[in-house]
Amino acid sequence: MEPSGVSDEKRPTVDLIKDKNGTDQILLQNPKGASVKVIISLHGGQVLSWKTDKGDELLFTSAKANSKPPHPVRGGIPICFPQFGTRGSLEQHGFARNKMWLVEENPPALPSFDSTNKAYIDLVLKPSDEDTTRIWPHCFEFHLRVSLALDGNLTLISRVRNINSKPFSFSIAYHTYFSISDISEVRVEGLETLDYLDNLFEKERFTEQGDALTFESEVDRVYLNSRDVVAVFDHEKKRTFLIKKEGLPDVVVWNPWDKKAKALTDLGDEEYKHMLCVDGAAIEKPINLKSGEEWTGKLNLSLVLST
Repeated sequence: MEPSGVSDEKRPTVDLIKDKNGTDQILLQNPKGASVKVIISLHGGQVLSWKTDKGDELLFTSAKANSKPPHPVRGGIPICFPQFGTRGSLEQHGFARNKMWLVEENPPALPSFDSTNKAYIDLVLKPSDEDTTRIWPHCFEFHLRVSLALDGNLTLISRVRNINSKPFSFSIAYHTYFSISDISEVRVEGLETLDYLDNLFEKERFTEQGDALTFESEVDRVYLNSRDVVAVFDHEKKRTFLIKKEGLPDVVVWNPWDKKAKALTDLGDEEYKHMLCVDGAAIEKPINLKSGEEWTGKLNLSLVLST
């Protein structure tokens, strides 16, 4: 129910739209002067766009991205589940980002969720086809709520439930592609002195030194047991992304740099300069669920502008 005194023009809205390929998408809008907009594709349950009230896009999507299912889109916020990277027997980053999600009309209650002045949508993924159950033979429900607050903050809440008698474990990451001015102009704070697994050195364990993380070459790391808040500072655009997380102990930081970018068919040769992935994740220690158990993870993204 909308608060009293709120006009129709000022209410958050949730609309079903389609992309150029006919794939269903959800448009969340919250009025704040102009509309703050979020677009979510039902293919992969993937957030594709997060725009400010001035129309500035905050998420990177490659101009060469393949948007036709079943290909995952290079950019936005794909959900890596139930595997991250090649750390297991499944396809890279698992299957959730390649499956069609459903809009959930009557989702399980979220007691701590305040819906006031928020535009939000509930999606669900279940193992509904033989391909999924053949490669990962577990009965689960993955409930995803995406919400857009009046201040423009974007929140993703995931709940994974084991609905079978057989226990299972999984890894998860919100593989967030931030749009940045230039990779040489950004720094990441909140990862100082942490241990990390370096995927460029066969997952060898290192310890980060005491300075903010800056970029001069390819980076592909999993930082372990990080703080609940990590910040990405973009000096040239004078803006900071705050990444707040719950139930997600790890942080992935990735930029492919020039050689790797040229090898990726769905990324432009120079586009690596304008993207940085910083993910809330649970990777080093997989999440174990017994029969009937449920795990909840939360990612909140906000933008701070400086003068």
